[in-house]
Formats: sequence, C-alpha cells, structure tokens
Amino acid sequence: MRKKSILVTGASRGIGRAIALKFAQKGYNVAINCIHNKEKLLDVQKEIESHHVECLAYVGDMGKVDDCQKLFSKIQSTWQSLDVLVNNAGISYIGLLQDMSEDEWNHMINNNLTSVFHCSKLAIPLMLKENHGKIINISSVWGVCGASCEVAYSATKGAINSFTKALAKELAPSNIQVNAIACGAIDTDMNSCFSDQEITSLTEEIPAGRLGLPEEVADFVYHLGYKGTYLTGQVIQMDGGWI
Repeated sequence: MRKKSILVTGASRGIGRAIALKFAQKGYNVAINCIHNKEKLLDVQKEIESHHVECLAYVGDMGKVDDCQKLFSKIQSTWQSLDVLVNNAGISYIGLLQDMSEDEWNHMINNNLTSVFHCSKLAIPLMLKENHGKIINISSVWGVCGASCEVAYSATKGAINSFTKALAKELAPSNIQVNAIACGAIDTDMNSCFSDQEITSLTEEIPAGRLGLPEEVADFVYHLGYKGTYLTGQVIQMDGGWI
C-alpha cells in the first residue's frame, strides 16, 4: 500500500516543524523546506526519519518559481503524488507602514503569499491525478481583523484567507479540500521580539490564559489533513478565544 505524503513549507522550526513531525508519527512520507536554516532543517529530517518514513529536505525560497519547481520535481520523481500541502512559510514585520521600504514589502509578499500561489499551483496536478488532496494554509487572526504596526503581515494573511475560500470552490468538484487556520498567539520564535513583560500582557488578553502551542496547531492540521471531505473553504480561528 502506498504511503501518503505531505509537503510542509517553513518546517525548520515552530509550527512547521511540529506539523512535519506529527505527520511523520502517523506514517506519512514528509517533504520539508526552509529558506536559510539548513542545519535545523536537517535536524528535523533526522527526527522525521526516526519514525521510519522517508523525508525530502530542500533549502529554497518558495516565493521563487524556480526553487519551487525544483522541490516539486523531487517530490514527483520520488513519490509520484502528494496528498497534503501545508503552506506554512512566512515572515513578520513589526513597524509603521510609513517606515517600511518597498523591498521589505516585496519580500513580505513573496515569502507569505507568492509562495502559497507557487506551491498550490504545483501541488494541484499531483492531487488531481489521485482524485483527492488537502491544501492547508497557516494564516493568522491578523488576516481576519488586522493589526496596527503589522499592516503588511495582516495584508498577506488576509489575502491567504480569500485565496483559501476561492480555491476551495474551484477544487471542490475534484475532491480537493482547501482550508486555513488563523492562528492567534502561538509560542514560537516569531515572538522573540517581545519582552517577557509584553508576553505577560498579551497572555492576560487571551481568555484561555496562555499562548497556544505549536503541537496544538499540528494536531488540528492533522485532523484537517487526515479525513473529512465536506469541510472546505473555511478559515478557522485557533486563538484561545482572543479575537
């Protein structure tokens, strides 16, 4: 019986790492990607392979079509198909919009949004061939309501939410489901720019009284990726009741 396969972008740490390991534990062959952290990505690869599954690790920018095509060529030649795509790669920018350079804006768009376009476009033919598939986009509550001093980040995540809803309608007749998880404050390195006092203040705003864990996001992604063919086109908030 063919093992199922998954691609997780931005998988060298945080949410992406947790998702990759969750699916490996469940017996999926896993492809992982990051832009810079090759050593960390290879560490994740070793952890994945310890679960007796195959792992493809690729360092490249999914916002660049050539890099993305190289990764998908590896996936196609190795597994011939792809069951689940998790578009997780992303960066943040905290600051006033008026202080943001055009290069910083373009970098944000390429990393957070164009990568989703490239990966989804290349994954669809592999899923159509098998007449099933799941595309899961990791979004943010800021894509739902917007955040001051995170205008560009909010814009990319809002675009991902609309992308999710539209693509879900396009692919539903082909038995491919597309959903997004709008994460709240998750305990990852992305919060390293905040002081302990700022984290404490943030936690006090969250009804659940704590930050979310990457493993909790991973559990939910696995649920969306493993079963259920009627749930599609949804942007589901996972934020401890925050927003």
